Amino acid sequence: MITARELAGFDDIRHGFFTREGGVSDGIYASLNVGFGSKDEQTAVAENRKRVADRLGVAADRLVTPYQIHSPTALTVDGPWPDGERPRGDAVVTATPGVAVGVATADCGPVLFADPGAQVVAAAHAGWRGAVGGVLESTIWAMEALGARRAATVASLGPTISQASYEVGPDFIQQLLDEDLANERYFAPAARPGHAMFDLPRYIEDRLRAAGIGTVGRLDACTYSEPDRFYSYRRSQHRNEPDYGRLISAIAIVPR
Repeated sequence: MITARELAGFDDIRHGFFTREGGVSDGIYASLNVGFGSKDEQTAVAENRKRVADRLGVAADRLVTPYQIHSPTALTVDGPWPDGERPRGDAVVTATPGVAVGVATADCGPVLFADPGAQVVAAAHAGWRGAVGGVLESTIWAMEALGARRAATVASLGPTISQASYEVGPDFIQQLLDEDLANERYFAPAARPGHAMFDLPRYIEDRLRAAGIGTVGRLDACTYSEPDRFYSYRRSQHRNEPDYGRLISAIAIVPR
């Protein structure tokens, strides 16, 4: 588990960007795979999630994650969802102590938020589609509805695929430029003609700052280039692997 300096100093808040280490899964899923959507043994996934919940100091059923669809949807919760239910969305927000909200990633950007004064926390899954579509802003609005202030909010980006490992094609480039010509600054030349290297972490950071978040931090960790620590969807594709594990990033308010 990796902690962010920006979030580590608050006594009432516990968080972690979990690596792939410390779980019970085998093979390509070794070892802390938390992805119910993977083809891993579901009993292993459940045990891995329990270990995450234990580290965060919450009951296993109070680790709340959505069914992610690369959307801008932020969900507000005050407890676990009923058994078998996982509403679709890409961010989870809570002001309830003892509930850990989290998201799963395997190259996309996991962002953890906290307004310590208002006692509101959130986790967002920000791939390029979600980030462009507004998932970060939706998360902030949902936090504000619970009493948070964006100027007092701390946000930290966890392990994400780096620009050096993220080659994109001409359709991707054009879509980002159609959104805003200023997005050209997030592209660097690639070896293949017509392609570019996209800086997703910087794009996410800039969206957070533009939204008025008071403190924005970032872990310098690339999911693609560190196979012993992180799962990576893109790396699994390049290796022709049949599936891939999912990392989890989560945050909770500690009950007083």
